[in-house]
Amino acid sequence: MFGLGTQELIIILVIIIVLFGATRLPQIGSGIGQAIKNFKKSVREGEEIDVTPDKETKEKKKETIEKEGD
Repeated sequence: MFGLGTQELIIILVIIIVLFGATRLPQIGSGIGQAIKNFKKSVREGEEIDVTPDKETKEKKKETIEKEGD
């Protein structure tokens, strides 16, 4: 795991606890979890979006092109 041993991981954990405090760690963890969850949700929704233009959009586009051509 990135060449880190047990001692290095313990030192990193202690530094994180000192910086953020033990009470804020659960909040940070849940915030990161929510961010990952929202990202996955948006990726799934992005694949489901239908970007096919409807008839109204095509007609408006034709009208705009015809007006510009005059």
